Amino acid sequence: MKKFPKALPIKKLFGPSFLILALGLGSGEIILWPYLASNYGLGIAWGALLGITFQYFINMEIERYALVKGESVFVGINKFWKKAPIWFIGSTFLGFGLPGIIAASAQVFASILGMDNFKWIAIIFLLIIGLILSSGKTVYGMLERITKTILLIGVPFIFIIVFFLADASDWTTLVQGFIGQGDGYLFIPEGIVLATFLGAFAYAGAGGNLNLTQSIYIKEKGYGMGKYAQKLAGLFRSSKKIEKIRLEGYEFAETKESYNNFKTWWKRISIEHLLVFWFMGALSICLLMILSYTTVFGMSGVEQGIGFVILEGSVIATKLGPWVGIVFLFAVAIMLFQTQLGVMDSTSRIMAENASLKTGNHNLSKLYSIFVWSQIAFGIILFLFNITEPKTLIVIGACINAFAMAVHIGLVSILNQKSLSKLYRASWWRKVIIGIIFLFFSVFSLVVLYSQF
Repeated sequence: MKKFPKALPIKKLFGPSFLILALGLGSGEIILWPYLASNYGLGIAWGALLGITFQYFINMEIERYALVKGESVFVGINKFWKKAPIWFIGSTFLGFGLPGIIAASAQVFASILGMDNFKWIAIIFLLIIGLILSSGKTVYGMLERITKTILLIGVPFIFIIVFFLADASDWTTLVQGFIGQGDGYLFIPEGIVLATFLGAFAYAGAGGNLNLTQSIYIKEKGYGMGKYAQKLAGLFRSSKKIEKIRLEGYEFAETKESYNNFKTWWKRISIEHLLVFWFMGALSICLLMILSYTTVFGMSGVEQGIGFVILEGSVIATKLGPWVGIVFLFAVAIMLFQTQLGVMDSTSRIMAENASLKTGNHNLSKLYSIFVWSQIAFGIILFLFNITEPKTLIVIGACINAFAMAVHIGLVSILNQKSLSKLYRASWWRKVIIGIIFLFFSVFSLVVLYSQF
């Protein structure tokens, strides 16, 4: 038994939402939604806004469990479904092992250097990621610092470019897109590939099992009962004192003081997630979509993979100066690299924790490093066999992850209903919203699967 701690001030809570936002930055925000905007205009903007709103509510229910229990949702789900670790390891590796994001980063970087073959750059990038994730004193602290720096520089930079290039009519078109009014269509344009649209919807935010990592991140940040959780050490910095980590949380006495502390925590983390994940995420998607629309909509070549990003750089260079175009492409390459860094960390945490639950091996730092380097090895093998097309890899992974989202939404809903006392459960209206989101991803996934076969 531990005491439910008092809530920290909001200014000390910023961190986990930056990480979960950054996980979707390189797939949905930079690649898929701008790709759709460059091909079909801004009439599909409603999907991006709805998608990230869905993920806000999904993430908050994941945070609810970790806040009260001081453990990840994986620990909780394992208590009523013993085969859950196998599902989470398999679906996570299958959904995110495909190295589409780092391939995109390498292709953009190669275009700056004037190179056509980018697979060797992609392999070098993967190895650098492995070294970064293996070297931090604690992985979370190091990752949070990198993510905050890149986002707080990258997003304002893109905003400045959009400010100079977009005119009033572009912004009007974006607003119309929020209610589904496109150029000659309503909501869904004719000829759009459903798999790509579903993938973009799933990646309007983190997507797939990555959403569940929020419960690990807020535990490591010390939210609520997570204050008593141990931290995951880097491979090269782990010590005997902390290498065996307790996964289970602690109970607390359900007193009036505990409930009041919980309510304060809930209010503050809701605001933190709304400001960072939802607002900053929606702003990032909108800026990148309108930039794509303003620069390359209707041009030849935008339908080919991530060529539209490189074409954007050329247009920006023509209108604002060569160095601006180069800096834009460099910023995109860095943001994509950072996304792959975050994805590799999150997926390795998910698989390490579930492997620990399945095998009883609590040397989490060692398990984490095994999964980091396994994913790197898998990516390198694919690149050596010339499986390198970024958009194809991202879309395949996104469709897998959309289905995985439907599964984990249902599991977390059952978990919170079974494990949390009535005072700490979601309100009825939140349950209705989660039910709608569950049905959306379930039906949409089945429709896409049917269309493919």
